[in-house]
Amino acid sequence: MLLDAVTCYRALLARDARFDGRFFIAVLSTRIYCRPICPVKPPRLENCRFYPSAAAAEVDGYRPCLRCRPELAPGNASVDATIRVAQAAASLIEDRALDSDGLVGIASSLGITDRHLRRVFSAEYGVSPVEFAQTQRLLLAKRLLTDTSLPVTEVAFASGFGSLRRFNALFRQRYRLQPGQLRRRVNGQATPVAEGLSFELSYRPPYDWLAMTAFLGARAIDCVEMLDGPCYRRTVRVTSEGKDHVGWVEIGPSPKKPALHVAVSSSLARVLPPLLARIKTLMDLSCNPTEVAGVLGKLAQRPGMRVPGAFDGFEIAVRAIIGQQVSVAAARTIASRFAAAFGDPLETPFEALTMVFPSAARVADVAVGLIARLGMPAARARTVITLARAVVDGGLVLTPHADLDETLERLRALPGVGEWTAQYIAMRALAWPDAFPHTDLGVMKALKEKDARRVLEAGEAWRPWRAYAVMQLWHSLTKE
Repeated sequence: MLLDAVTCYRALLARDARFDGRFFIAVLSTRIYCRPICPVKPPRLENCRFYPSAAAAEVDGYRPCLRCRPELAPGNASVDATIRVAQAAASLIEDRALDSDGLVGIASSLGITDRHLRRVFSAEYGVSPVEFAQTQRLLLAKRLLTDTSLPVTEVAFASGFGSLRRFNALFRQRYRLQPGQLRRRVNGQATPVAEGLSFELSYRPPYDWLAMTAFLGARAIDCVEMLDGPCYRRTVRVTSEGKDHVGWVEIGPSPKKPALHVAVSSSLARVLPPLLARIKTLMDLSCNPTEVAGVLGKLAQRPGMRVPGAFDGFEIAVRAIIGQQVSVAAARTIASRFAAAFGDPLETPFEALTMVFPSAARVADVAVGLIARLGMPAARARTVITLARAVVDGGLVLTPHADLDETLERLRALPGVGEWTAQYIAMRALAWPDAFPHTDLGVMKALKEKDARRVLEAGEAWRPWRAYAVMQLWHSLTKE
């Protein structure tokens, strides 16, 4: 990101973790530099200097903060290469890679030895990779025991334990309780097993749920997504350890607290950590709406409005390509045909949900003509196939943790992908809060501006939350 002082200072005031590692703040009076998520009281703007890396701050004579520890920052920090290795390993462990590939396999995928991985992992987390994995499993098991009515045996396997005996022994060792005792202490008595599993995901209020469902509903793919009153439902696919887990999710507002109530099918029990992480991204639960509204000013007519993310980055990228130069309604129609033609059938309790959106592997092998006949130009169909092959090959990663600049560069290099498409994908699939499709016709119409360059200039006032400005501008058109 550009190191504009006002933009960086706004991100600092919000302590938005999405900017962590993208820049560092040095304080003139203390000669200390920090991360934008530092918990100390923010200094005044005139006392701040902003740097793209920890090394740049140190070259200018600043020393690292002992509270926020800049050496732990993800992303662009040049001093945190070993930290990023440990964090990447932790992410793989959370996705159960330790079970399938072992520590040697994880180390090999990161290009290091297992001995070096143990060393950097212990330095970052204070425990071995195996101990870290055990804690992650136990914490998930505790949540399942508390928040669901899954039988204890199912909880054990859903949490990643290979046997009920091992689960019970480690649970007793760590918590000095039998798993069943925890459930009785929390819930009184166990409830009957339900069709799905239920959770509550908290957010910072306000949350404009009506705006979120209006956006998703207008673009809902037939047989894949649906709205039912205040609830949004969809089919999903989560791949773990080389195996696809498919099912459905239902998301709606909690009636009593600032949280979203989430129900998921029991078929997804064994992939709950990545599943819940994707739902948080889809519903933009990391947003601090008060800080965003403060920057957007009068533009924020609906201060609780969020930027809808993506459950699956490939799906959003395909939809972005399909939506080039056509209306939202037309794009929805073609996307529905696309899902019906190449998706996988799925039985659900809901008559309107019968298909899972096609995977990149499936689309990569489809002939151009089969896609073009759904209602799009052949060149656009080729773009969809090229995108799918890039995702399958691993050259293109469409997740919020992907390198932003590198991903945008690779997207723009695809034939048929221009700035609008790249920014829209960054906005939703990469969950980048400063994404700004300034050539969008809706944005230009809302601003009553025909020159895209002047739109880009106007957007400077809304950094680093230009994606939220786009949502407000699009919504303003629905009131006309």
